[in-house]
Amino acid sequence: MTATAKFDRRNMVKAASLGALAAFTQPVAWARGEESGKSNGNLKQSVCQWCYKDTPIEKLAEEAKRIGFQSVELLTPDKFKLIQPFGLTCAMLSGACTIPDGFNQTKNHDRLEKSTREHIDFAAENNLRNVIVFSGNRRKLTDEEGLENCAEGLKRVVGYAEQKKVTICMELLNSKVNHPNYMCDNSKWGVSLVKKVGSPRFKLLYDIYHMQIMEGDVIRTIQQNKEYYGHYHTGGNPGRNEIDETQELNYTAICKAIVATGFDGYLAQEFIPKRDPMTSLAQGFKICDV
Repeated sequence: MTATAKFDRRNMVKAASLGALAAFTQPVAWARGEESGKSNGNLKQSVCQWCYKDTPIEKLAEEAKRIGFQSVELLTPDKFKLIQPFGLTCAMLSGACTIPDGFNQTKNHDRLEKSTREHIDFAAENNLRNVIVFSGNRRKLTDEEGLENCAEGLKRVVGYAEQKKVTICMELLNSKVNHPNYMCDNSKWGVSLVKKVGSPRFKLLYDIYHMQIMEGDVIRTIQQNKEYYGHYHTGGNPGRNEIDETQELNYTAICKAIVATGFDGYLAQEFIPKRDPMTSLAQGFKICDV
């Protein structure tokens, strides 16, 4: 090998090493804050506002829009008005019902019928697609009693939802860690309720974090029950933090499975960031942008 060849080879190796180092140390786009707002477009994404309590809602809306989100959700009607100027929707309207006091108690039905109808009206007037409700806590009710009571109460409002073209979604929550005594804590019970109500305007909000805790087998469950799920939430398990490699769920695979079902609704990021909030939010968006 000539001296010139050795020199050229040495320079090539050095250049390659510097290039690799630069690639390793250069922040990725979502960490630099250079999101273009573009996405693959296969899965519409939303962000749950309550996870960013220290961020003013207008700032969250601005950042979410820049990253590529189409929605900020779990907003009450008054809060939705604050994000409207940013051209964002609210994929899941909140405020009609509380987690512990839901449709499984017949004494709640008059009050919940009124509040749910009011939220359906607001959703319809503002072209919002979903209103969230809850089963309520068990309070010694059997699964069968709770199922009957929920169906009875929901049938009082679901016809109105059909007229207004708004979907009522009951969230599946875990009763093991976060919401002790909550009734709608597994897909089997929730799907039974959807069948009993018997309306295309009543579906389940499948929270991936909560159902990983309660039943696991996430992808198969989504595939088998796709017609009963109207909305999805994320969250890293354990801890409900970032949805990256620090937790046990493979969200890229899960989101690909959701897309493969033909789902046309929203998936919302509902993790509580432990690091810089907007950096983690942008990372979560990329992970689910399949």
